[in-house]
Amino acid sequence: MDCWPAEAAAFFISFHTAQYALHRLARLQRGEVLLVHAGAGGVGSAAIQLGKAAGARVIATAGGREKVNICRELGADLAIDYREHDFVEAVKMATQGKGANVIFDPVGGDVFDQSRRCIAFEGRILVVGFAGGRIAQAPTNHALVKNYAIWGVHWGLFQRLFPQAVREAHRDLIALYQQGSIRPLVHHRFPFEQLPAALARLASRRTWGKVVLER
Repeated sequence: MDCWPAEAAAFFISFHTAQYALHRLARLQRGEVLLVHAGAGGVGSAAIQLGKAAGARVIATAGGREKVNICRELGADLAIDYREHDFVEAVKMATQGKGANVIFDPVGGDVFDQSRRCIAFEGRILVVGFAGGRIAQAPTNHALVKNYAIWGVHWGLFQRLFPQAVREAHRDLIALYQQGSIRPLVHHRFPFEQLPAALARLASRRTWGKVVLER
């Protein structure tokens, strides 16, 4: 990979997770609406870029003006500050009430609960993580009525079970990187000796993209 080391460190897991979720599981199609939560985060920023590369219309959520602007810079067609606006209503308004075809959710908890209110008929919700702390419970009757699917995203297990598929996906990702369609988002680089400072920076919730440790 022809890039500086911090980008290489930030690339692998984030982009592979997003690629696996959006393409192998959700089968994201050109022209569909993709809602990405935590769009300025490591895996969220990857999902925005991969969604745009696939020809989707991308809506992203983030907390605060700086992170919202980062989502726009990454290519999001609409970026919503969830601290200031109800993302459910914003998504409905942007889609003429239809909702998002695919929702990429690394947050869980209340975000997952609210996302169910703006998923399109026959949509796909991708459960990527629980950064919000609470693991939501999904009422299956709601999924039945709206005909949507809930996909769990465990890329680590997929990597162990299907290594050849991961290698093929990696070739696709490298091609997108070389075309300039995707790029890892690195917030800050710390020497390994400053691990406590790096962890404190993460805990502050003021970071975006990836924090990289260097030896």
